[in-house]
Formats: sequence, C-alpha cells, structure tokens
Amino acid sequence: MRRLLFLILLLLASPASAHEVRPALLSLDADGDAYAVTWKQPITSGRRLDLTPIFPAQCKASQPSVTLDEDTVVERYRLTCDLTGGFIRIDGLNRTLTDVFVRINAADGSVRSTLVKPSNPVMDLSVATPPAARAYFGEGILHIVMGWDHLLFVLGLCLLVKRRQILGVATSFTLAHSLTLAVSALGLFSLPSRPVEILIAASILLLAIEIIRRRDGQVGLTAKRPYLVSFGIGLLHGLGFAGALADLGLPKGQELAALFLFNVGVEAGQFAIIAAALLAGFIGYRFAPKLTRPTATLATYAIGAIAAYWVIERILGYWV
Repeated sequence: MRRLLFLILLLLASPASAHEVRPALLSLDADGDAYAVTWKQPITSGRRLDLTPIFPAQCKASQPSVTLDEDTVVERYRLTCDLTGGFIRIDGLNRTLTDVFVRINAADGSVRSTLVKPSNPVMDLSVATPPAARAYFGEGILHIVMGWDHLLFVLGLCLLVKRRQILGVATSFTLAHSLTLAVSALGLFSLPSRPVEILIAASILLLAIEIIRRRDGQVGLTAKRPYLVSFGIGLLHGLGFAGALADLGLPKGQELAALFLFNVGVEAGQFAIIAAALLAGFIGYRFAPKLTRPTATLATYAIGAIAAYWVIERILGYWV
C-alpha cells in the first residue's frame, strides 16, 4: 500500500519544478557614451521566458550576442542613450511570476537599482531608488518562499524532529548555509550548479525516508544526530542559495551589505515557514487530532515523491 501511494504521488509530482520562480537580471554598465547591457533570463521548465527590455525611444541598441549559461540565457549588447529620464519597461513580465532586478552603474560611479515586478513591470528613471543592497532582502525572502526544494526541506525538518528541537535544528541549518553562501558568493569556493541541485533533491528524499523510518520505530542517523545532519545538509543548500544570488550578482561597493541582507531575507522566510507549519500542526491537532498522523504521513510521502522526481529529472538533465 505504501509503495502504491508513493508511486501515485511520484506520478503526480511530475509537473512540479523547484525553479518556477527565478529572477532575471538587467545590468547596464556605463562605458564611454554608451552602456554595456547584460540581460539574463532564466530557462524555466526547459523553455526561455519571453521577456524583452524596452528602453526610452531615443536609445539605440547594437545587435546582441546570445549565449547559454546552464539554465540561463544571456544577451549582451551596447545601448547608446541618456538614462536620466524616461522609463525601462519589461515587455511580457506581467504574464510571469518572475521579478527582474535592474541595476544601472552610471559613469559617475553611482549605482541605481530596483526590483521590477509583474504587477508593475516599469522602472521610472526620473525617480530616485534606494541603495542597491536593500533589494536583496526581498529576493532572499522570495527565494526561500518560492524555492520549492529549500521549502520542502524546511517542512521536512518540522516533521522529523521534536518540537523542542526545531529551533536548534533550524539554527544549525542556518549557520551552515550562511557559511557556504558567503564563501561561494564572495568567489572563495564554488561548485557547478547541476551537481549541487541533484544533491539538494537527494537530501530532501533522504529526509523523507528518515521520517518514514522514524514513524516505523527505526531511528536513523538524522533522528539520532539532527543538529549534525542539519548542519551538513545546510552546507549543501548554501551553495544552492549562492547559485540564486549569482543570478543577480553583488552590487559594486555594497557586496557585504547585499550578501547580509539576502541571507537575512532567507532567514526571515525560513522562520516564517516554520512558524506557519507549527501553527497549522497545532490547529490540526486541536480540532482534528485523529487526522494529524495520516496528514503527516501523506505530507511525508508527497515530499519524498517530489524529491525523487527532482533527482531523476536533474540527473537526466545531463543527457537530455
């Protein structure tokens, strides 16, 4: 029966994607009387998003060069115009869930940046923007809340450990991924993104298996040493966070502030999810105690099935 349930959930997991929401980046760097434009778009579910930056009418763009960098399409070209007024609009953004991080490095050394969202896909060049680093806090929250692989791992931790251990385990996970996030984002160490993503999916599958074993009375390594295992897996997930941060890059002169705010955003999102999960568990136990165990079991198999699908999908990504 359990195997049949897992198979059904695995088939239902096939539409799931851990990277439905990834930011795009539009970077404009002053170069003489023009701007060097870098336009990065994520590839989602095997296809490129149909997004196009629209600049003020007086701007003249050169023919772009297009390259493919793993799961990102990168266009580079030169733009000749004055960007002190007018608007930059991202055509097609309102049909997606993707944010676009726009950063303008002016000739005088000043940096302007903003996060353009689908609800308002326009940057007003005549309006002052806050320091570039501030936008990274929101991106950190978005990455943990909409990054389904990290989200499932956090929920799995809530199902595995005892309530009194959750805060300590989450803190251990936080310290670990903060370490590798900083080391990788600052260019001191990095790994290719595909192996990291495979291992992250495998860590979620391992966590689901450990939850099932514990419910059957078998105490595995994760249950025996939750703080140690959480720290080890956190090191791996930190490399995944660093990959998301690499999509944006770090603003010149504000690298440490941006890195700190991105990490704080990740933590804010993570602890909000844990709080919501604990509240939902409390309410469920309070009003429907007989459904608590079946619901937790179904959630565990769902997490395991989705993680198993991601492992298969990401491994096949090397050859397909």
